[in-house]
Amino acid sequence: MKNTDQLDALLRSLYLSSFVSNYKDFAEKAEKQKLGHINYLHELTHTECSERQRRRTERLINQAKLPRGKTLDGFDLTKQPTLSPGRLKELAEGNFIDQCENILIFGIPGAGKTHLASALAREWCLRGRRVFYATAALLVQELLMAKRDLRLNQLIKKLDRYEALLIDDISYIPYNREETDVLFVLLAERYEVRSVVITSNLVFSQWDTIFKDPMTTRAAIDRLVHHATILELNESYRQAEAKKRKKAKEEEKPPEN
Repeated sequence: MKNTDQLDALLRSLYLSSFVSNYKDFAEKAEKQKLGHINYLHELTHTECSERQRRRTERLINQAKLPRGKTLDGFDLTKQPTLSPGRLKELAEGNFIDQCENILIFGIPGAGKTHLASALAREWCLRGRRVFYATAALLVQELLMAKRDLRLNQLIKKLDRYEALLIDDISYIPYNREETDVLFVLLAERYEVRSVVITSNLVFSQWDTIFKDPMTTRAAIDRLVHHATILELNESYRQAEAKKRKKAKEEEKPPEN
């Protein structure tokens, strides 16, 4: 008992929690199956590495603050024929992040922009990437408060820890000049340094309603597009579902005499 207590303490001091939980059971298994010391150690170490990877992935997903339930398997590609399954698979790998490239997702309301962006971000977390999700409205307010408290640079450095920053619904609400200025500062700071994923209901020709000033609008677009993949979603999921429900109700009605 004393030896196992000491071993438990030593393993915990090395942060080998899976070793602590499994080494006794694995030892019994190894003895019964005559696995030998090397195979026993290999199985125990493999379990420790797998458990660490699982915990790390869980932390990354939690830190990303992604909307719940958004997965690529749950994204209906049949409603977006312009999207290639191969292209989405390639983007899900996350290699573009190493080149500090961006993804810009455009489409009408209800087309699934948030779902697609969040689902891709989840895939990146599963591959060990640090990402962060925020609605544009909330992010702008946080930037503005940071500027007023003289800690804007501090907040931008904090966001720089994330390899990909997902800004959802950049065109959802109108901003005043002070708000769009801090948003532009963030985008400029991440240019060719970190990746940005943006969803928008408005095409670029309408972005002057976001940034107000034509020069700022052009500068923002130039920085985002320079190294970017642009995805366009045309059909609205919500409209399609509404049509489906309407059709189902009509089919349920008894025929008129």
